[in-house]
Amino acid sequence: MKPMIKRVIITAGLEAIALSRIGRLLPKAAGRAVIFTLHHVRRYIDRPFDPNALLSITPDFLEAAIQEAMSQGYTPVALTDLPELLARQDDGKRYVAFTLDDGCRDNAEHAAPVFRKYDVPYTLFITKGFVERTHTMWWETAEALLREVDQFQFDFGEGTEIVACTSIKQKNATFLRIARFIESIDEDIAVNRLNQTAISHYIDPVKIIENEILNAAELKRLASDPLAHFGAHTVSHCCLTRIEAARLEREMTDCIEAIKNWTGKTPTSLAYPYGWKRACGAREANAALKAGLTIGVTTQPGILDKPARDEWMLLPRISLNGHYQKRRYVAALMSGIPFHLM
Repeated sequence: MKPMIKRVIITAGLEAIALSRIGRLLPKAAGRAVIFTLHHVRRYIDRPFDPNALLSITPDFLEAAIQEAMSQGYTPVALTDLPELLARQDDGKRYVAFTLDDGCRDNAEHAAPVFRKYDVPYTLFITKGFVERTHTMWWETAEALLREVDQFQFDFGEGTEIVACTSIKQKNATFLRIARFIESIDEDIAVNRLNQTAISHYIDPVKIIENEILNAAELKRLASDPLAHFGAHTVSHCCLTRIEAARLEREMTDCIEAIKNWTGKTPTSLAYPYGWKRACGAREANAALKAGLTIGVTTQPGILDKPARDEWMLLPRISLNGHYQKRRYVAALMSGIPFHLM
C-alpha cells in the first residue's frame, strides 16, 4: 500500500500546483534550466503487475513534455552545453536538456524520431556491460521472474525459502524484497543469485538485455544522428558507493573508452547508476573528474539555477515518470515549486 499512497500524494500535489498555476506567481522558483530523466520510451501496455512502470513513458507523453517546455520558452540544448550557457549573465533565457539512462533500444526506435521532429538534442547514458551482454538488469529479471511464476526458492540471507507470489500484492511485495536484498549484500553476488534463480525457471536474463538494450552496431548507427549525444553509465550499473576505489575508476574509464570506440565520440558526462544520495557523492564525483568527465547527473529531483563548480558533478534531474504522464504535471514540475516544498 505504501507505494500506492505515495503516488496518490504526489498526484494530488502535482494537480494542486498545475491547477493553481502558482508557478506564474513565483517565476524564480523555476531556476534557469531543467534536466529531464527518461528510461524506456515505448507504447503503453496495460499490465496488472508492472513494478517498473515508473521507468517507461509513451512517445506521445515525450512529445507532450517537449511541447510544454517549448511553450514555456525553454530552449532545448544538449546536456554538455549547459555549463557554458548558465555561465553567461542571466538574460532571462531558460534551457531544457533531455537525458535517457541505460541505452534502451526503444530510445532509438521511439524517442529519437520525436526528438528529431522538434530538433531537440538528447543524451543517452550507456552501460558498457549491457551493450556487451556481460551484465544484466536485475529489476527487469525480477519482473520477468515474478510475472511467470507463482512461487520460487530463494535465499535472502537466512537460508533457502519458498517464496509465494501468487497475487499481484504478493508479487509487488516480493519485488520490493528483492530490491532490498540487492542492496543488502555484495551486489554482484546478489544479482548472480537472482539470475540463477531466473534461469532455473527458464528465464534468460541475458536474453532480456539482448531484447531491450542497443548493441554496438546500433549505437554506431545512432551516432550518425547530429542530435544524439552519449554519456557514461559505468560498466556494470552497480552502486558506486559500495565498491572499492580501483573498481570505481575502472567502471568509469572502461565505459568511456568503449563509448568512444562505438560512437567515435568521447563522452564527457556521466549518469550515476541509481543516482540517489546513497549511490553517489563526493568520492564518486571526484573519480568522475579524474576520469575526464565534466558533468555528472543524479536522479535526485531539482532544477538548476547557476551551479557552483563542484555542483556540476552532482546535478539534479526531474524524472519523466511513467506514473504521471500528463502534460500539466510536466508544467508543475518545471515550475520548481515541488522541490521548494520538499
